[in-house]
Amino acid sequence: MFLIGRLVVIFIGFLAACFVGGMIVVVALLFPEFADLGAGPVDQGTIEILLGFGFIFVSGFALVPAAVIVAITEALYIRSVLAYAVGGGLVGLACYLGLVPFHPDTFQFEGIVRRHLEIMTGAGIAAGVVYWLIAGRNAGAWREPPPARRPPPPLPSQSRPDAR
Repeated sequence: MFLIGRLVVIFIGFLAACFVGGMIVVVALLFPEFADLGAGPVDQGTIEILLGFGFIFVSGFALVPAAVIVAITEALYIRSVLAYAVGGGLVGLACYLGLVPFHPDTFQFEGIVRRHLEIMTGAGIAAGVVYWLIAGRNAGAWREPPPARRPPPPLPSQSRPDAR
């Protein structure tokens, strides 16, 4: 029963982390456009649609690498915020490098944009911290047995039925 509850918490933590990561990616990529003073006001509906697409993008690409990080931290009882921040950064890095063409002849990625790499890695770090806040602080807790109950206190000597 504890495992099912833990899986629900992991799923909710993953969704929240993906939402935060997608929000950071969308805002960071649109920031140069926001800096233009002649652009005028930004349509709220457009921002909501972009945040939704950012969430879908991040959650789709981050599912497998994040599942590996979650499995490792759950198996080894890792509960450190630093471990989740580094793991999130690695997931963001893996998501970005998964989109960049790799040439096996030269063993190099071609077309890496440093700013985009930094944005994805930073979004992964923030998402890792959000995941830690929701689910990572109790990693592996589902395997620990519940604490033993103390026996009830003894009855007073006058209330025992055989003391008459």
